[in-house]
Amino acid sequence: MTLQAHLVVSRPAFTLDIAFEVAAGEVVALLGPNGAGKTTALRALAGLTALSGGEIVLDGRGLHPLAAEERPIGMVFQDYLLFPHLSALDNVAFGPRCQGVPKAEARRIAADLLERVGLAGRAAAKPRQLSGGQAQRVALARALAVRPSLLLLDEPLAALDAHTRLEIRSHLRRHLADFDGATVLVTHDPLDAMVLADRLIVIENGAVVQQGRPAEVARHPRTDYVARLVGLNLYRGVADGARVKVGELVFSTTEHLAGPVFVAFAPAAVALYRTRPDGSPRNLWQARIEGIERHGDNVRVHLDGPIIAFADITPAALADLDLTPGQQIWASVKAGETHAYPA
Repeated sequence: MTLQAHLVVSRPAFTLDIAFEVAAGEVVALLGPNGAGKTTALRALAGLTALSGGEIVLDGRGLHPLAAEERPIGMVFQDYLLFPHLSALDNVAFGPRCQGVPKAEARRIAADLLERVGLAGRAAAKPRQLSGGQAQRVALARALAVRPSLLLLDEPLAALDAHTRLEIRSHLRRHLADFDGATVLVTHDPLDAMVLADRLIVIENGAVVQQGRPAEVARHPRTDYVARLVGLNLYRGVADGARVKVGELVFSTTEHLAGPVFVAFAPAAVALYRTRPDGSPRNLWQARIEGIERHGDNVRVHLDGPIIAFADITPAALADLDLTPGQQIWASVKAGETHAYPA
């Protein structure tokens, strides 16, 4: 069930205009900052937001003229939207019943799906009696119960705490791997996208700015948003062999290129010095400390100057260097950790 979508939604202050495909059995994540148009795209696929232009074709059949209830779609909402007065079993059976499936058969389908998601023992529980992770799995079972050709998930893990999210993420990945239709997932969490999706489509300001397999996008970010998402410093420059000019700086890189390029390096690759280091290593510049904050087990130092950069150092290094905001510092990155690729 291949999905081919060109979604155009025009509003007074915003226009979404994106085109993409999703193959049968493939999970594609729409990733982007708040206000990028991710949820608008998902609602357009579901028939909950009208298209201003474009089309939605699933396995050769146009879905865009159809009402939401006529589309072969299963949807998991961010807050799950389970019916509070129905048991988990009857929540899952609701979709098949709406399709005209006899009650006994609908409940058998629901029982099978609850067993698949590990909740056979909670079939009689009402939503208020379920944990967040259990509610998420009931919502997924309910979406699958209508035997959809297209599965849509809107921030499916956002309502969970960190511990539950870890467990449910791995469960969800297994269930999505067993689904033979097309799946579109909306998330702003890069880890959810990297773990759950076969391919990422990054949306900014209503347009696709980058797409590819997770590892490819992580290695070669093409916008500041994606670079921040995967934790890299990113700059545009002009390459001449192994040298890249970025503003007034010239970086030595591992690649030999020509013309417009991106240059990227990890914050952990940035070394800091109180005074200009001996030997004048390559990729050296003077910067001003804009801020210092905890970042996991390390410390992230925000640098301003000829370029804006992040440097990740250990707490011990912070103490040894005696760094404070406003201080002038020297920063460098080894050529072997500085990577360039065509812009």
